[in-house]
Amino acid sequence: MKLSGKAHRFGDDINTDLIISGKHKFKSLDIKDMSRHLMEDLDPGFSKKIAPGDYIVAGRNFGCGSSREQAPLVIKAAGISAVIAQSFARIFFRNAINVGLPVIECEDACRIEPGDVLEVDLDKGLVLDKTKNLKLAVKPLPKVMIKILQDGGLTAHFRKHGGFALKE
Repeated sequence: MKLSGKAHRFGDDINTDLIISGKHKFKSLDIKDMSRHLMEDLDPGFSKKIAPGDYIVAGRNFGCGSSREQAPLVIKAAGISAVIAQSFARIFFRNAINVGLPVIECEDACRIEPGDVLEVDLDKGLVLDKTKNLKLAVKPLPKVMIKILQDGGLTAHFRKHGGFALKE
């Protein structure tokens, strides 16, 4: 599974209320509509700066806070291909995989700068910063998680396979 796009950089401890403010979580059930408010408390107009396939890159503890699935759903609905961070809050990480949003743990994510063009190969466990010609190792995802992502999330995976199928 290969992904390509531009980096949008954030720091440590980005909580789910910064990803999608609580004032928007309860106004609508339309995730696509909510995606217009992605990261707006940190970067007003952020949703207008991104293009399909771009990345959110962050430091440690991305997705801390509430366990609501709106945060990864909104990121995915905005067209972000993956979140690359040094570490993730455990519940956010699992929710992201469940909704089909790739989350990539990369200890060297801090070397990625805003605007860098990135290519991610989940199968090889590699982030290539094409702007700087850097190869950054990532914590590999288990095969079952890659399969879930390829199928579009946990619900789609279960519908397709009837369980945690690993067969190609």
